[in-house]
Amino acid sequence: MTTSPLDAATFRRLAAQTLTYREVGQTAADVLPGGFHHVEISRSLGQGRELFESATERLMTWQMHERSGLAVRASSVDVQNDGVVVLGIRIGPLRLTAPCRVVYVLDEEARRGFAYGTLPGHPESGEEAFTIRPGADQQVTAIVRAFSRPASPLARIGGLASSSLQRRTTEAYLDALSD
Repeated sequence: MTTSPLDAATFRRLAAQTLTYREVGQTAADVLPGGFHHVEISRSLGQGRELFESATERLMTWQMHERSGLAVRASSVDVQNDGVVVLGIRIGPLRLTAPCRVVYVLDEEARRGFAYGTLPGHPESGEEAFTIRPGADQQVTAIVRAFSRPASPLARIGGLASSSLQRRTTEAYLDALSD
C-alpha cells in the first residue's frame, strides 16, 4: 500500500473543520484529560541510531499506518503540522473512515513524532500521539498515547469492541515500527 493524495477539495473541506474535542495538544501533557478512554503503550524497538532513523522514517511518512493495514489518504506524503489524513479500515462488510488533522510535530534530537486529532466523521473523538525516542543506552522506544471517546452511534454501540479495536490497532502500529 502507498499513501494516496487527498484531492484539493477534500483537503480544503477537512482543513476548515474544527476538531471534535477541546483538549488539543494534551497528549503532550504529563496527565491525559479526564472523561476519555486512555491508551499509553510503549515498546522497545531495539538499539542504535540507524534503527531510530528508520523507525522515524516509517512513522513520519505514514508507512506505520499503511503497514498496519490501514488505507491512507493524506494532504502530503510526509507528516506536516496541520496536515490532514483520512484513514480507512474494513471490518467485515463495513468500511470505516477516520479523518484527522495533525496538531503537533516533534522534530528533536531526543524524540520525533506527531499527534493528530479527530475531525467530524471520525467514529471517535480525541487525540493520538506517536513518539520515537533514543535512550542514553541507544535503546529506541516507541510510545503511543491517546485519549478518546465514542463520537458516532456505531462507536457508542461498539463500546468494548471499539476499545479492543483501538488496542489491536495500537499494537499493529508498534509492530509496524519494529520491522
